[in-house]
Amino acid sequence: MIKILELREKRAKAWDTAKAFLDSKRSDDGILSAEDTATYEKMESEVVALGKEIDRLERQATIDAELSKPTSNPITNKPTTGDGEEKTGRATAEYKKAFWNAMRTKTPHSEVLNSLSIGTDSDGGYLVPDEFERILVAALEDENILRTLAHVITSSSGEKKIPVVASNGTASWVDEGDAIPESDDTFGQVNLGAHKLATMLKISEELLNDSAFNLEQYAAKEFGRRIGRAEEEAFIGGDGTGKPTGFLNSAQLGITTAGANISLDEMIDLYHSLREPYRRKAVFIVNDLTVKAIRKLKDTTGQYLWQPSLIANTPDTILGRPVKTSSFMPVIEAAKKVVAFGDFSYYWIADRQGRAFKRLNELYAANGQVGFLGS
Repeated sequence: MIKILELREKRAKAWDTAKAFLDSKRSDDGILSAEDTATYEKMESEVVALGKEIDRLERQATIDAELSKPTSNPITNKPTTGDGEEKTGRATAEYKKAFWNAMRTKTPHSEVLNSLSIGTDSDGGYLVPDEFERILVAALEDENILRTLAHVITSSSGEKKIPVVASNGTASWVDEGDAIPESDDTFGQVNLGAHKLATMLKISEELLNDSAFNLEQYAAKEFGRRIGRAEEEAFIGGDGTGKPTGFLNSAQLGITTAGANISLDEMIDLYHSLREPYRRKAVFIVNDLTVKAIRKLKDTTGQYLWQPSLIANTPDTILGRPVKTSSFMPVIEAAKKVVAFGDFSYYWIADRQGRAFKRLNELYAANGQVGFLGS
């Protein structure tokens, strides 16, 4: 935490130095010389690099904290009281032990199969234990900014119908004795369909049989990285064909540029195009390269729109609202929506209940490897 704070202070000082250099080198027409431009971009790249290192350290601290949590709670009740909630299904220690034994062993023993009966599907896969699923979900959130912003629910079926208010009723002033006009809300439905996302790992048999190898931690990290990136790409720009519909394809938001630059007026217009109740929880989502252009914008008082954060786990801001970066947002280009601004809790993500893990014994046997399929 101390290291992160030091880097934040260093980044803030570097940014102040870059701003001062930019202001001092601008000519009357606001143009920098080629030499000064190169110097400024070098200073700015240092600010960007420090920001990425801060993000990496914060993500690492979050994962370390999650993985260091105890896998079970100590028994504090008296044996004779009978208090305490008994774990059932995939939350039991028996299921967790049997699951990872099955993942490490080519042919599980009968007691292992009996313990895993609650998680067996027709293809021989097993639902991951509850505690591992929480670690995996944490890894998904770390790799996918939309999961930290959107409204996430769990669905046990392939489709989920979400009721929505299409229009609201209104109140009217009426004179004494006059009839009160009717004004009803109208409702609609949005159907959330299911899409399958899967990936495969290959691990050598020697490594798998090594008791020091932490299969649970490795699988959570690697599956989380792969699936998280694929999810984020779809949640932002997915076309809905075989994958989720991204917000850029379904919502009327974002700056659509006419050229290679973003103007101050465009940012302000975008900010005020969102109604005030939604602005309270709204965030900006942009590509990292777009932030580079926004950093150079100043308001009428000479203040830069982009402000770096000095507090750990607190994002940088644009016009006072948090800014998140994603490599899957379009870069500045004509007719592309390059800046999104909104309350993304209105974007819904429905997870099918349970994540499945499957061991593939024969597919890579000739190479002395075992495949693991996660979906």
